[in-house]
Amino acid sequence: MWVDFARSMGSMQMPAARELARDLDASAGRKWKVLDIAAGHGVYGIELARQNPNAEIFAQDWAAVLDVAAKNAREAGVEARYHRLPGSAFEVDFGSGYDVILITGFLHHFSPAEIEILLRKVRASLAPNGVVATVDFVPDKDRLSPPRAATFAMEMLGTTVSGDSYTFAEYETMFRNAGFGSNELRPLAGSGHSLILSRV
Repeated sequence: MWVDFARSMGSMQMPAARELARDLDASAGRKWKVLDIAAGHGVYGIELARQNPNAEIFAQDWAAVLDVAAKNAREAGVEARYHRLPGSAFEVDFGSGYDVILITGFLHHFSPAEIEILLRKVRASLAPNGVVATVDFVPDKDRLSPPRAATFAMEMLGTTVSGDSYTFAEYETMFRNAGFGSNELRPLAGSGHSLILSRV
């Protein structure tokens, strides 16, 4: 299922990936070690590598899904800087020293307790002054708007054991509990997603 998802969703995520790269100032060309958690199609990490020739991308996902991401990286001309970390995000060794860690369209699958477990692991992998960039549907505190983010909660109710569409206040609590003292919410125009930038 996730292989099919990766094959079909990449092109739909490109506008958000480009906007994320701009928000992170990827074109400045700083030397970056980037971890892309649950990379799927890989377009978020690939776009960072495409805009920043000094970025090395370490993509984590199931091995068969990473085959799709690696193909996309090859077609984008960044295959030499695209490295695979196959396995479960909760079990695989991420390594350390990452300047940027991407968590795109993933946290909504899990409960707050599970998310905090993952975020503590993420924090341990982050370099000093590094940033975690989370892309997801984030409803307003009334949980009724914007409509796409609010209705996404129903999809999680029907398709996951404990997932949800979390508000920024809920995400901020989870990140703070995991050791992130600074969290900033930004909209990603036109995609329905939001960006949360988190630092220790």
